[in-house]
Amino acid sequence: MNDRELLHFHAIHPKKSLGQNFLHDPHALEKIVEIADLPPGAEVLEIGAGTGNLTRVLAQHAGRVVAVETDERMLPILRAQFGDVPSVELVHADILALDLTALFDERPYYVVANLPYYITSAILRHLLEGKPRPRRLVITVQREVADRLIARPDDMSLLTVSVQFYGEPRLMMRLNPAAFWPRPDVESAVVRIDIYPHPPVEVPDEATFFRAVRAGFSQKRKQLRNALASGLRIDKAAADALLTQAGIEPHRRAETLTLEEWAALARALAAAGL
Repeated sequence: MNDRELLHFHAIHPKKSLGQNFLHDPHALEKIVEIADLPPGAEVLEIGAGTGNLTRVLAQHAGRVVAVETDERMLPILRAQFGDVPSVELVHADILALDLTALFDERPYYVVANLPYYITSAILRHLLEGKPRPRRLVITVQREVADRLIARPDDMSLLTVSVQFYGEPRLMMRLNPAAFWPRPDVESAVVRIDIYPHPPVEVPDEATFFRAVRAGFSQKRKQLRNALASGLRIDKAAADALLTQAGIEPHRRAETLTLEEWAALARALAAAGL
């Protein structure tokens, strides 16, 4: 029984508000788990289990699969398939409200998921800024978001810097809209993010680094001196001094900075006591 027939049998209509486009292509599902390169006995967090297509493949390769689903209508479908599978743990919850420490303690875990596109950025922040952090993420996202995750200077964004501070993102595979039901209006891609054991740049602390970054991107497309002055609530002369201390031309824009330049700005911010 395919997804369309299964949902029709249960009188369920996919909700656009939940970003429900179910990946059903068997080759794509197998390839995603292959990309994850899970070690023996791995613990895996799946976000948005849906009808269980990816869950089923993960259960064949992982020691434990924590399948999170926020839509209670999907639970009977998932329980029918995995209620007797000891390696699969079904969790009815909003991932953004879920305490990952309670699920994994300090044990290493991996994220493999077809993310709801409308909250992709929020989910990434929740996973990367919280603890424990996953060792690796293999996520299906909107192609436009995938391009943002792997962007380089001149096309950076707050999301790009935030993800690349924590790990190395790589575009692994593009997915045709026909691989999903209902068929989405956008192209999708699979991104693998390998999490660093330590940040790749020297910062005084994460809070100061992200304070600088958020201030820099607070007025998109404006010169850094203006964005920082507004975002940090300082005058332009103080913003110029910070940028000069960091070795950054004040007239540049946030999207052009490298990760190391953001780190230098954070160090200048900490040294100035701001």
